[in-house]
Amino acid sequence: MSDHQPTKSTGSVLSDALNNVSSLVRSEVDLARAEISENVNRAGTAVGMIAGAAIIALVSLNVLAGALVAGLAEAGIDAGWAALIVGVILAVIAFGMISKGINDLKLSSLAPTRTARNVKRDAKAIKESYDA
Repeated sequence: MSDHQPTKSTGSVLSDALNNVSSLVRSEVDLARAEISENVNRAGTAVGMIAGAAIIALVSLNVLAGALVAGLAEAGIDAGWAALIVGVILAVIAFGMISKGINDLKLSSLAPTRTARNVKRDAKAIKESYDA
């Protein structure tokens, strides 16, 4: 009786190792794909919730504006004037917010001015050290 077990050739061992690595990589890619899909679905749900909240917030602002108009009318101001006063106040607020937003998005306000100033200062200092 011999305990002779067949030995695998180097090519066979290498082939098995490559198959195992390939299978592992495929499994990891499949897991990553499933995880990304799950995260995208979760993000989509979150965006839907935010959109729904924005719609409800707009409706509530409309109701609050109506309540403010009714309150001013109840205080003795004609309903038409009360609506005009509330509308103008909200328009001024919106205009201020739009102006601020547009100014903040201008290219000059987004430029790294402190960094540019520091680079100029450093370049001047280097130039002066070479001139000395």
